[in-house]
Amino acid sequence: MSTAATDINNLPYADGDFFAFEQLLGSKEQDRLAEVRDFLAREVKPIAVDCWNRGEFPMELIPRLAEIDLVSPVRRQGHSNLFAGILHAEVTRADTSIATFMGVHDGLFTGSIEALASREQQDAWLPDIYSLKKIGAFGLTEPLGGSDVAGGTRTTARRDGDHWILNGAKRWIGNATFSDWVVIYARDLADNQVKGFLVDTALPGFSATKIENKISLRTVQNADITLQNVAVPDFCKLAHANSFRDTNKVLKVTRLAVAWQAVGQQLAAFDVARRYAVERHQFGRPLASFQLVQSQLVQILGNAVSSMGMMVRLSQLEDAGQAKDEQSALAKAFTTARMRESVAIGRSLLGGNGIVTDFEMAKIFADAEAIYSYEGTHEVNTLVTGRAITGVSAIV
Repeated sequence: MSTAATDINNLPYADGDFFAFEQLLGSKEQDRLAEVRDFLAREVKPIAVDCWNRGEFPMELIPRLAEIDLVSPVRRQGHSNLFAGILHAEVTRADTSIATFMGVHDGLFTGSIEALASREQQDAWLPDIYSLKKIGAFGLTEPLGGSDVAGGTRTTARRDGDHWILNGAKRWIGNATFSDWVVIYARDLADNQVKGFLVDTALPGFSATKIENKISLRTVQNADITLQNVAVPDFCKLAHANSFRDTNKVLKVTRLAVAWQAVGQQLAAFDVARRYAVERHQFGRPLASFQLVQSQLVQILGNAVSSMGMMVRLSQLEDAGQAKDEQSALAKAFTTARMRESVAIGRSLLGGNGIVTDFEMAKIFADAEAIYSYEGTHEVNTLVTGRAITGVSAIV
């Protein structure tokens, strides 16, 4: 058995892409991915753990994120969904909190505007959204409503002349403590349908309070939102958001993005665990020289590769316009389950050092719990898939 020192800066399969999925990208997309990776290594990775420990968002990073131009890679920049997915995984690999910030602003918020706003509304709002001059949030989840919010939205909207009056509360709204705009989904009292509204956070009656004491995504500024007779101009009612079925057009795509986050999280766990196994010595030799440690590393890698393979195919289907809701649901359920297993193995491999953020794995381990829960719980996504393959709904 070889115990020779390994150059940790020149490890085999450095990108963790064991089956070379990235070779499916065109040369321009591969170059763009390399550019973003360099940016993440330079601007995000060095500050990620400190921001997480302090529970503070690095506002100074926003202008630099604007410069690297990550918003709307598919609709605006013409990239493939496969590129967008791998890109999102890479941002997650660097820091799940920054990936979630982008997922909220770009996927949920911008996605709502791109999919559900009129052309006139898009022309008025999207330039500042794309440039990050206006930061957005997405208000769907409520204090008493999570998976059942489709049929149980308690936040209400009432038409009053040329305004809509919004009342209610939202919870777990990422970016909302500092966002300029929030898309709020509310039930129209006139027809009982869920509709979407672009709400300026400076409007009277709108308030956002940071949720404290989180153990996951601590850098993300989640908030409780209260709406008390907030008067929203009729122009800010999203033209094509007139039922929860419309809202689901956005969630289908963002569920796919969260599954890509699960891939990135596993690659992050693999990066840290492998480096630790090579650097750390026990009994006079590197941990990587022990059979059970290699088995653990291979299990993490296998989980990541299988998850990535599923996501590559689903992204190809999305590019072809053939992806289905139930496929996104299965992907989210499967990849996050594999992710949970992978980060647990990684944390265990680091022993006691796996429970302090100094070695990064504790942060990766904790952040995985948020990914496992948002954009549909594992149980609900499982039942959505089960309904698709049996024709029978088991959702109560």
